[in-house]
Amino acid sequence: MTSSEIRNSAGERIDVSYHPGQKLGSLVILGHGVTGNKDRPLLVAVAKGLAERGWACLRISYPGNGASEGSFGDSCISKEVADLQSIINDVPQELNIAYIGHSMGGAVGVMTASRDARIRVLVSLAGMTHTADFVQREFGDVTPGQGNMWEEPEHPLSETFWNDLTSIGSTLDAAARVIQPWLLVHGDADDVVPIRDGEDAYAAATCVKEWLPIAGAGHVFDESSYPVIVEATDSWLKKHLG
Repeated sequence: MTSSEIRNSAGERIDVSYHPGQKLGSLVILGHGVTGNKDRPLLVAVAKGLAERGWACLRISYPGNGASEGSFGDSCISKEVADLQSIINDVPQELNIAYIGHSMGGAVGVMTASRDARIRVLVSLAGMTHTADFVQREFGDVTPGQGNMWEEPEHPLSETFWNDLTSIGSTLDAAARVIQPWLLVHGDADDVVPIRDGEDAYAAATCVKEWLPIAGAGHVFDESSYPVIVEATDSWLKKHLG
């Protein structure tokens, strides 16, 4: 699969990287978080590790991020839910899909899986749950439409982003509707999306689920955490994706 093949409903090209795997009949899609893209070290390491274990993986940059088309100012959870469904529309129907989402990409995964059974297995890495709390905590001193996220000029804080995450409030209602087997991984030293977000999502979920806290890991994890994440995800996929 190449980026020229995948566009969202607005016609924006979605940049992807494909890792072939020996296992037939499945595809693992990996989505990034706020201001991220498909080439963040965590996603690259997890995709490579899973591909070495036979799982075909597709790393994606949501529109407006990385080399994908679109405006960063349009990026928000609701749009990325629609973008993820556009990607799934382009996946051959015979493939069983797993989705791995980091940070806001985790929130996108929960909200998509809660309404789209084409996702067969869900994995959240430092997944965001309390979205309104996040924008207030991280950007409460920034004026939407005028300032930037974390003082990064390439990442303006848009009213679209602010209003969407504030309106959603939290993903707990969606978490309660998830029926797919769900693995939640979170570092207990995460100072961007506190581990409470993961704990609350796990408590709300009624599906088959597993909670994996990683001692000392921050929001983007680190090289010592990557093998733990890959091993846990590989085991989860073997149990629930085939």
